[in-house]
Amino acid sequence: MANKLVAIVGRPNVGKSTFFNKVVGRKISIVENFPGVTRDRLYADAEWNGKFFTLVDTGGLELKSTDKMWKHIQKQAEIAIETADVIILFTDAKSGLSSADEDVANKLRKSGKPVLLAVNKLDNYDPNKLYEFYNLGLGEPYGISSEHGTGIGDLLDAVVSLIGDEGNNYSDEYIKLAIVGKPNAGKSSLCNKILGYNRTIVSDIAGTTRDAIDTPFTYKDKKYMIIDTAGIRKKKKVEEDLEYYSVLRALGAIRRADVCVIMIDVNEGLTEQDIKICGYVHEQGKPSVIVMNKWDTIEKDTNTINKFTEKMKEDLKFMDYFQPIFVSCLTGQRTDKILDIADRVLENSRRRITTGQLNDLVLDCVRASEPPSFNGKRLKIKFVTQNGVNPPTFVFFVNEQNLMHFSYKRYLENCLRKAFDFSGTPIKLVIRERDDDD
Repeated sequence: MANKLVAIVGRPNVGKSTFFNKVVGRKISIVENFPGVTRDRLYADAEWNGKFFTLVDTGGLELKSTDKMWKHIQKQAEIAIETADVIILFTDAKSGLSSADEDVANKLRKSGKPVLLAVNKLDNYDPNKLYEFYNLGLGEPYGISSEHGTGIGDLLDAVVSLIGDEGNNYSDEYIKLAIVGKPNAGKSSLCNKILGYNRTIVSDIAGTTRDAIDTPFTYKDKKYMIIDTAGIRKKKKVEEDLEYYSVLRALGAIRRADVCVIMIDVNEGLTEQDIKICGYVHEQGKPSVIVMNKWDTIEKDTNTINKFTEKMKEDLKFMDYFQPIFVSCLTGQRTDKILDIADRVLENSRRRITTGQLNDLVLDCVRASEPPSFNGKRLKIKFVTQNGVNPPTFVFFVNEQNLMHFSYKRYLENCLRKAFDFSGTPIKLVIRERDDDD
């Protein structure tokens, strides 16, 4: 199952975003520039006592306002309410119970969803300040302070109790395979081919294209969990639609996947949105397979695949390690090879190189091409080690970090890729300073 969705709703300025950042464990900027799909990040995966869920922040609700901006925010909050599995209604202990709180509470009661009542800004706990909030008819209020973190644990205990066992992540025995891409690229058709049967995906939410649906299967004695996701559209096409939260879950599927299979319609070629999806997968450090689907509909000669591949090299310069395969989900052409490639790129993402091999390689690379000097100083690489996988992460200890030019860092990455098979997976180079006495 996909992570359960927990929505935070309430009138403006009651501390919803502060709570969101506190639970997630970091401040999330409204706008982040990276080659991903969604820049307005009002959601994040969270964990409490071993239970995983997706937390969604919403704009403040002013149900009686006629202002266009508030109407837009209201619609987004209504979408959150409609798609959420658990709702947290935020109120403000300092300003007390308001008619706006009562309006929101009435709306939530009609939703039929489980609702938890949080009374925020209770910096100095005083139960007398909670009594009036019983009038909302939503059960016992939880007195908390998002700013100071008090009372949040009890509230999250209640959240995960409502989520139940379905909030558990899968064990490592399953290889989680996310099928992602734009709408109508053939994701569900590929799932059906891999699983060997037609699976109907039913959504009980009007207007939602489909949720991220997980199905276990076995291939060559390995256990997989295939995740079919909603098509990821451009943000401007989904921000006022129920589909927004299906896209949210699709992005969540990428984050929890072991391998991403990115579906591309060859008739449209690699579009701007396809590149953004690839960028999001790359930024998340996930190994991937790029599946060029509907290959049966293309007129071909002996050089057609090469032409497509060269175009992809141009468009995907930021992930030149990509592994393409040209298939037809309709006829089944080459679809049987996708899982083998997925296994290989996953193995590459888990590859470990010994420290001795790394330092011998880097020494040879430096001899072949010395680092450039800057202001009379030259970069010296003193030691290299691998400190992680998924993606493979290499730490370079140097004399001065600012002497590591981007182009030379790229050169070192290319050296690593030529010496070892990291096809299909990003790798990460971390630069740290190390004193001579260390």
